[in-house]
Amino acid sequence: MSKNLCVNEEVRRLGALPLINDRCMEMQKNKHEKKSDEESEGKKRRASRTVCPFYSYEQMQFLRDEVLVEVKDIEQLVALGRETKACPYYGSRYAIPAAQLVVLPYQMLLHEPTRSAAGIKLKDQVVIIDEAHNLIDTITCIHSVEVSGAQLCCAHSQLSQYMERYRKRLKAKNLMYIKQILYLLERFVAMLGGNVNQNPSCQAVSQTGTVLKSINDFLFQSQIDNINLFKVQRYCEKSLISRKLFGFVERYGGPGTAVKTNKENQKLAGLQNFLLTLQQGSDKEGAPQIPPVEAENDQLRTASPLMQIEGFLSALTNANQDGRVILSRQGTVGQSSLKFLLLNPAVHFAKVVEECRAVIIAGGTMQPVADFREQLLSCAGMDPARVVEFSCGHVIPPENILPIILCSGPSNQQLEFTYQTRDLPQMMDETGRILCNLCNVVPGGVVCFFPSYEYEKQVYAHWEKTGLLTRLATKKKIFQEPKKANQVEQVLVEYAKCIKRCSQAGGQMTGALLLSVVGGKMSEGINFSDDLGRCVIMVGMPYPNIKSPELQEKMTWLDKTMPRAAGEAPSRVLIENLCMKAVNQSIGRAIRHQKDFASILLLDHRYTRPAIFNKLPQWIRDRTQVKPAFGSAFAELRKVRTCILCTATKTVSHCTHLYFSQTFTLE
Repeated sequence: MSKNLCVNEEVRRLGALPLINDRCMEMQKNKHEKKSDEESEGKKRRASRTVCPFYSYEQMQFLRDEVLVEVKDIEQLVALGRETKACPYYGSRYAIPAAQLVVLPYQMLLHEPTRSAAGIKLKDQVVIIDEAHNLIDTITCIHSVEVSGAQLCCAHSQLSQYMERYRKRLKAKNLMYIKQILYLLERFVAMLGGNVNQNPSCQAVSQTGTVLKSINDFLFQSQIDNINLFKVQRYCEKSLISRKLFGFVERYGGPGTAVKTNKENQKLAGLQNFLLTLQQGSDKEGAPQIPPVEAENDQLRTASPLMQIEGFLSALTNANQDGRVILSRQGTVGQSSLKFLLLNPAVHFAKVVEECRAVIIAGGTMQPVADFREQLLSCAGMDPARVVEFSCGHVIPPENILPIILCSGPSNQQLEFTYQTRDLPQMMDETGRILCNLCNVVPGGVVCFFPSYEYEKQVYAHWEKTGLLTRLATKKKIFQEPKKANQVEQVLVEYAKCIKRCSQAGGQMTGALLLSVVGGKMSEGINFSDDLGRCVIMVGMPYPNIKSPELQEKMTWLDKTMPRAAGEAPSRVLIENLCMKAVNQSIGRAIRHQKDFASILLLDHRYTRPAIFNKLPQWIRDRTQVKPAFGSAFAELRKVRTCILCTATKTVSHCTHLYFSQTFTLE
């Protein structure tokens, strides 16, 4: 269930989503068994028999009716659930059959088991996927699964305990499937170079590195090709075996010792908990002492990893050519992992297209669109005649945006931020000089995007060393994008306050400079409208890491399955598209409404190459100026400061929304 929609405080306190899901399912089961398992009056009911007070059919039906009468967001739904003592998650699900419009995360839409569990039926429906620029990546991520050696060993320990405890009560067929799962876990750990009966954190891996295998090769080499994974998958789904392992926890006595799966383990847990209670009692007056066993006790509060492993087993049932298995052997077996990488997202998207009456893929920055046509539609066997493409201009007038491709800096240093040249001191100095000049003439906020966190830190440290940071700080207060998501809001608030304060007070400081990262927390979903982003600067071209095993395998697969486009290899096109999608997302942060205005500076002469330039959104491409020298670019920026302020208040009659869409109509 969704963590945000749970209103049972006892369950919410568990924190981790797998724990919340397990507890929710357990309480539902208790609800259904309540009448048959009614205990005698006066006898205290065990905690495990607790039922959820919000899981009331009558109250959830009332909540369903309220939802259908008036549209509510998540916060309103939660407030209504608390008020009516009804579960917002299941209450809203009851409303789906009667609803004419259902809004849901497209992760839920694109994952067939989740879609079925939620009661979403696509037959003859119209599906609109908004903000679809990450659609291919989302499908790939949803159906790619990674499990660590520690999870495999933990699941084996838990399942072994479960089998030993209930062996006499299990049917022969169920016992057979459990033994098959145990064998699978044993072989998976062996593929990582470990022993499932020993502590994975203490088992060193002799041959470290990353190896990619086809699905068939992995099945043969791990000696599990004789097991019917489809039947094992069905058993896991019907028996809900992963939900029954909560409470069965492995414990390791020390380096190299076997996993304890007998009653001694349970006695030891009880003794340790008792000692922990005594220890806490004796330390009431002072600071609480945390014994070493507490780290181990934390495992008691985590759900069984078997559910994650079930996803991996399901992934292995894909066609051999559609995926790869990545064996990542690190320092220890616990740190090592197995990952299924989906190469062909079309096989899962095809199911959505086949069922629906029409599918509309829409977004503000969909360029370049070739990936959608080739990787999603062509691979899914779609007839090109059924694909209708539509795009249009932006709501802002042409004079409200000034995109510039800058080929060289103030000292005539050519701007080319390749991996070989971007670390040079002269390149970092030139970038700093450009920013210093811009901050002198651009009012309000300036947002500067770097290709990575590491490069941003490197440049910042260099500017600090050379004194350039001090010069920048005289005109703009400098902010850095944090890596931690919970710190982003605070930085943005301080950034906005600084800009507002400077615009009201006047003086030498004219606003703020925000150093951000492409693909980071601020490159998507954040609006730098009005004074928050009067200039967006893109330093270099954020190409992905081509040394990544996943990306290399994807490139190899594309070269084998896709035709060459305009003489370029599909793998090369993929790299360029990934880069330009990231660029388009970042520079689109500044223009957010009809009367907004901003300048966009692309710092790299490679943006002038036709293959790259044509991947910019048309509304930016049509207005882009190429400036070989910094002087002419700086003159344009100085002119635009006065010109735009005059034109920004004009009424704009052109109010068509920017989006790209594709429609498939079933004939």
